Formats: sequence, structure tokens, C-alpha cells
Amino acid sequence: MCCVDEVLLEGCSSTDSPEGFSSEPSASTRVECWDREWQVEKVCVASISQETKAQPTVKPTVIDVDIFVNSIGPVSSINMEYQIDIIFAQTWIDSRLRYNSTMKILTLNSNMVGLIWLPDTIFRNSKTADSHWITMPNQLLRIWNDGKILYTLRLTINAECQLQLHNFPMDEHSCPLIFSSYGYPQDEMIYKWRRNSVAAADQKLWRLYQFDFMGLRNTTDIIKTTAGDYVVMTVFFNLSRRMGYFTIQTYIPCILTVVLSWVSFWIKKDATPARTALGITTVLTMTTLSSVARTSLPRVSYVTAMDLFVTVCFLFVFAALMEYATLNYCSYSSQRDSSMGSNRTNYSALNVRPPPHTIIALNNSLYWQDFEDTCVYECLDGKDCQSFFCCFEECKGGGWRKGRLHIDLLELDAYSRVFFPTSFLLFNIVYWVGYLYL
Repeated sequence: MCCVDEVLLEGCSSTDSPEGFSSEPSASTRVECWDREWQVEKVCVASISQETKAQPTVKPTVIDVDIFVNSIGPVSSINMEYQIDIIFAQTWIDSRLRYNSTMKILTLNSNMVGLIWLPDTIFRNSKTADSHWITMPNQLLRIWNDGKILYTLRLTINAECQLQLHNFPMDEHSCPLIFSSYGYPQDEMIYKWRRNSVAAADQKLWRLYQFDFMGLRNTTDIIKTTAGDYVVMTVFFNLSRRMGYFTIQTYIPCILTVVLSWVSFWIKKDATPARTALGITTVLTMTTLSSVARTSLPRVSYVTAMDLFVTVCFLFVFAALMEYATLNYCSYSSQRDSSMGSNRTNYSALNVRPPPHTIIALNNSLYWQDFEDTCVYECLDGKDCQSFFCCFEECKGGGWRKGRLHIDLLELDAYSRVFFPTSFLLFNIVYWVGYLYL
């Protein structure tokens, strides 16, 4: 038959001797080859018939499936997909291909694949898929004498994985690989997992980069459609993201930038250029870090864990800049009121007097001194105050009544040296405990 030439009949052809002369197979080998050739002819004749290319008559046809995972990766968070290289094996019974022979198994090449019936398996969540053809088509077809058929092929699939990035970059995912029949419903074809049906190669060679492989699990489900009920098989690959890259690229720079913004609290308040430049620089740095942190993420509409951390760091840096703006404004306002000789109308109520102040003019800029002991307070009980804040030395004296708020704005740097580090430390404790352990 013409299809015999397409079958792998190893050892049946003449071989070359070391001296360069061809030698014929032995008598026993020829008998074995004749028997094998006859069985292959029988299979070929059955294969090219229309009946064999149709679904086996016994319904439903049971397809036993097992998968060997060569590798997983890389995983793309932006495209929400992952790449997987597998050897996909399917086994079923086709009684029309039974034969009687001493050979229990016939191993056929890929040219015979199109001559027999094959399951119409599709991968439901695949974006692209390729079969391997180098150096030969990576397909295997074996037929047992009882009609059992094994069909395996190697595939590289880019499969969709809907990543939930709320906890990014401390997130964990179960990326599925979903397959089923395209046209045969449950009453015509059933998929079943074989024992130990999913195995994996050495994980050290996998290109996961930012992820750790945590394990896998397989499930079987039934989906209902207008065309019928279909058996759907799913393999879940559990992945956990590694934080090393994001710790170095985002978290540590953000923390250092926040700490750097606190340096302004130890710089003299009259060093306006230095403190302003430091504040603006740290704010711009946080803006850049925020933009860079988003480059490895898709444009999701919700806030991720990294977004929260970067935003809070930005607020701390911005608050440090606003702290100096508040300090500078209050100091300048107090100095201006003193220089204009403005008199308060309700000094008698508190028995206080404005202290003398010294103004130093340098390059058209006002500098102040001897303000370390001044203060501000909030007027209560409906007192008629010309200004919301009062910055006089006597405010610290006995003029204060119980319940009156006392805030020394000109000591704001001293307060900030304690408040900012403490609050940032508390935020980090809540943040890391909440995302890593809760």
C-alpha cells in the first residue's frame, strides 16, 4: 500500500557494513518486518476509509488526558497572559483499528495523523498557540492491538490569565489552562484525567523571573451552552510574585526620599532657598518614582498596594514642604505685625504686651530673630481678637485659662522632628503587616 512508506519501519531495510557493502536483514528480521508491514497495511487501509475518519461508533467517546509541563513563563502583567510549553497527550479507544499480531504497539509518524479520527480539542483561554516542527513535527501516534490510540504533541501556548492586582506586588495568582471539545457535547465525548495526569519538569529552568511556582491543581467542570453541555478541563498554576525587584526599584527609593525630606526640619528656618529647594526636589522625585512604578502594570481602575504606598510617601514629602511654608508664613506675619506697630485691643483680658522684636534687612529680604519663645493660641469664649493667632512672649505666662489651646507655631520644626518619623513608622507597620500577614 502507498501509506506503508509513510510508517516508521526501523530495522526492515538493508544496512551498510563497515566495509561499505550493503547487507540484507536476517531471516527472522524479515519475517518480523513482513508481519509488521502487513499490520501497517491493514491499519492504512482502515485509516483512509471514511468510517475511520469519523468519530468512533461507541458513544460517548472517553478521552483520557495527561499533560507534561516543560516550562512556564514569562508572565506578562501588562498583557495579562503567560506562556507555557507542554506535551499534551490524549488516549482513546477506536475499535475499528484493532488488529491481531504479535506486535502489541504500532508507532506511526506524523504523516498518519490526518488519516484517523482525532478529538477536536481546543484551548479556550489561549491567545496564540504554536506546535513545534523542528527537526520533525513533534507529534507521536501509537496504536495498540486492542484499538487504543495515544496521540501526543508539543505545544507552546500564550494563555490568558486575569491577574487581580489589588495586592501588587505581594499578589498571588492561579493562572488557568482551559481546554475542551469544540463541537462534541458531553453525550458524545467525555474528557477524563488520568492518574498523575499533570506533571512538571525541573522548575529551575523556567523563565518565571518575577514569580515563584507554588504548585498546580486540575479540575473538571460542565458548562451549559445553547449547543449542549460540554466537559471543560482546567489546570491551575499557582504563582506568587517575588518582591525583590520592586523593593529595589520602588520601595527603598520611596522610603529614602521621605527620610530625605525630613532633613529640612534640622535646617534653620531662615534658610529659605535651601529648605525650599530640598522640598521641591523630594516632591519631584516622588512624582518620578510614582510614574516609574506604574510602567510594569496595566492601566487598572483600582488602587494597588504599591499605589497606596507611593501615594502616602508622596503625601509625607508634600507635607514636609507645606510644613516649612506654614512656618515661614506665620513667622513673617508676626514680624510684619510687630514692625507696623499694630496694637492689640484686648491685651487687658490676658494681661499681655507685645515683646520687642528685631528686624534685619538683607538683600530686600526680611529675616527675624528672637522668635523661638513666641507662641500662638486660639481665642475662645467669644473674645474679640483681631487675629486668630497671637504671638507674644506673655502667652506662655499666667494669662492662659483652662481649656485654651496653646500651639507654638514657631516651634513647628521641633514638633515635626517627632511627628513625621513616628507617623511614617506606624504607617509602615500597618502596611506591611496588613498586606503580608492578613
